[in-house]
Amino acid sequence: MDIVDTISSILSCKKTREVWTIDPDRTVFEAIQSMSDKNIGALPVVKESKLVGIVSERDYTRKVILKGRSSRETPVGAIMTAEVITVPPSIEVVACLHLMTEKSIRHLPVLQEGELVGIVSIGDLVRHIISAQGALISQLKDYVIGSYPG
Repeated sequence: MDIVDTISSILSCKKTREVWTIDPDRTVFEAIQSMSDKNIGALPVVKESKLVGIVSERDYTRKVILKGRSSRETPVGAIMTAEVITVPPSIEVVACLHLMTEKSIRHLPVLQEGELVGIVSIGDLVRHIISAQGALISQLKDYVIGSYPG
């Protein structure tokens, strides 16, 4: 693990490589139920194997609850964010973190040659950076006290 790792290194370390998605014609209730069941905060919205949006808990609170809509009747497509910011697996973790901070987003779908291969959260990135920094500090400490393998 390195401080300059790419998103592909995070995807390869995740417990599951499965990417959960939802169709835009499903109801918001089904999306929220799926997010709850899987303990995730967002779902890529996929139609005919193509990423067409992303729906998050934030979308639910702002576009359903605050607007007085019914989650059992509103389709995901009506509240999803259609202009999705995506990244390739080759982007560095730090660059990704800057992008998410700049755009105020918490989840980024990862596309490789137009295919959805994963999704990363800001929490995934922070955990990775903290772990990489810990490893670097340990290596530097070993180097300074002379026990670094050389």
